[in-house]
Amino acid sequence: MASRVRVRGGVGVSRSGGVQVEQMQRARLIAGAVRAIDELGYTQATVGRIAERAGVSRRTFYEIFTDREECLTAVIENMVSAITAELADQSFIGGVWRERIRVGLAGILVFLDREPALARVCVVQSLQAGPQVLRRREEVLARLTAAVDEGRFEGTRGASCTPLTAEGLVGAAFGILYARLQREEQQSLTSLLSELMGMIVLPYLGPAAARRELARPAPPAVSGKPSSTLADVANPLSGLGMRFTYRTALVLEGVRQHPGASNRLVAEHAGVLDPAQISRLLSRLQRVGLLLNTSGGHAKGEPNAWRLTSRGEQVTRSIRSHTTHAREAA
Repeated sequence: MASRVRVRGGVGVSRSGGVQVEQMQRARLIAGAVRAIDELGYTQATVGRIAERAGVSRRTFYEIFTDREECLTAVIENMVSAITAELADQSFIGGVWRERIRVGLAGILVFLDREPALARVCVVQSLQAGPQVLRRREEVLARLTAAVDEGRFEGTRGASCTPLTAEGLVGAAFGILYARLQREEQQSLTSLLSELMGMIVLPYLGPAAARRELARPAPPAVSGKPSSTLADVANPLSGLGMRFTYRTALVLEGVRQHPGASNRLVAEHAGVLDPAQISRLLSRLQRVGLLLNTSGGHAKGEPNAWRLTSRGEQVTRSIRSHTTHAREAA
């Protein structure tokens, strides 16, 4: 028997086999928050403006996040998760301390160059947020500080340092990145790698090691599209002349799972209790070219038999793809 959950408004929604569309909505809101905050600044990026840029309603926002601070915290969480995953792919764990720091720092800089709006939001604008966001930022900086502090165990020079050394180095590096992002300079952050590494290793390994780091080439500048996880999550119904909703996606997914489904079967899958409402929604999806009614119609006494058109299949695949990215990011 299909499991059911309750959503606001008292409508039962089937989750059988289902696409977790709320995860897609969450991803779109995170992308909308990045756009709104980057364009307007945190203080002017209201819930309404975030929802508008995400292409969802304010009601949908509050079904997913308590307030914009929780939304911005989710933005930071996604960024940390994405960077951590990329560093894991580069065998960040293991090796001598200096190489671990270089690989980790290079990965962070490359990511921030690839996601400039996200970088500005998380590094610059988040300082204007409330205690929840600031606390999460401090936790991230503490993790970085702990990694740098391992330099104290690299030899006699490092042993003379204290934990405050690492805290000061991370703070200085963060301040440099903050200034570059605030000014929106054209120079890539990745180009700072060698100088930042020289600054970091100097107190632990000495001037000779710092000079060697300065002489090492930085990775090439990043170009191309931002990552699919944190870039703008496109509206799969864009250009169709209708608003994307949670229920719309459930209807399309129901038809995908049950080709030739009647109005009643689609309604059961989508949790729509009103026959007139499901009839209107199906007719609208037919008009915009996502569904095709393959029955003989009411003139022959047959129930409707709905199937996805090729465009409908494309849109439904897009929904499933975005949902997968959102769930992995979460």
